Amino acid sequence: MQGMSGRSYDTDEIARRGKDLYEQRIREEVEADGANDGRFVAVDVESGDYEVADNALGAGAGLRRRRPDAVIYLMRAGRPAAFRLGGRFRAKPART
Repeated sequence: MQGMSGRSYDTDEIARRGKDLYEQRIREEVEADGANDGRFVAVDVESGDYEVADNALGAGAGLRRRRPDAVIYLMRAGRPAAFRLGGRFRAKPART
């Protein structure tokens, strides 16, 4: 998957970067009062920007409105494992 920077990421790197960003910069704010427990968090692994929503679609769509080329790590707040990984795929030119 390729981000805005033009850099390509494999799924393992997306997971590692997403988890690191969540632990270092996001968790304290999102999980502060427990109100977001179980809600979905979409993290752009390039910028560290994130969106919290009641469902996966809402979290991803909210983040994409601000960062259309985001490489997204999607998880649930207060849960130990990733929910799924996603990114923006660039269309390949059609063969002629």
